[in-house]
Amino acid sequence: MGAAAEHLQAWLRDAHAMEEQAITMLTSQSRRLENYPELKARIDKHLQETRDQAAMLEQCLERGGGGTSALKDISGKIVAVGQGLSGLFVSDEVVKGTLANYTFEHMEIVSYRVLIAAANYAGDQEAKQVCETILQQEIAMAEWLEQHVTDITRTFLDRDQRDVTAKH
Repeated sequence: MGAAAEHLQAWLRDAHAMEEQAITMLTSQSRRLENYPELKARIDKHLQETRDQAAMLEQCLERGGGGTSALKDISGKIVAVGQGLSGLFVSDEVVKGTLANYTFEHMEIVSYRVLIAAANYAGDQEAKQVCETILQQEIAMAEWLEQHVTDITRTFLDRDQRDVTAKH
C-alpha cells in the first residue's frame, strides 16, 4: 500500500469516527426535541443517513484491508455525549444545537472533499464514489439548516416570550 492509500485509510477511519460522533449527537438532540417538529423530522432523517454513512465508510475500510478505529470511535462518542449533556444546562438548547449542527456539517463537508481528493489520487474510485454520495447528504443538511435557522430562532424567541418551553 502506498503513502496515498495509507493516508486515505487513516482519513476514512477519522471520517467513520466523525460519523459515530454525529450519530451520538443527533440521537441526543432528537430525543429532547419536543416543540420543533420540522427540525426533529430533519434531524431524524439525517440521523438515518449518518448511520448509513458510517456503514458505507466501514465497507470502504474493510475493502481497503483495514477496519475502523475503536479508540477514535469511542473518543468521538465521548465528545458527543459531552455536547449532548451541555444542552441540559442552557436555556436556548435548540438554538445552540442548530449552531453546533451547522458548524459540524461544514466540518464534514470539508472532510469529504479531502477524502474525495485523496481517493482520486490513490485511485480508489469506490471510496471516491462513497464520499461523493455522503458529501451531497452533508451539503443538503447544511443547506436545510441555513434555510431554517431564522425560523428556528424566531420560534424559540416566540416561545420564550410567551414563557412556554422554548429550549427544546
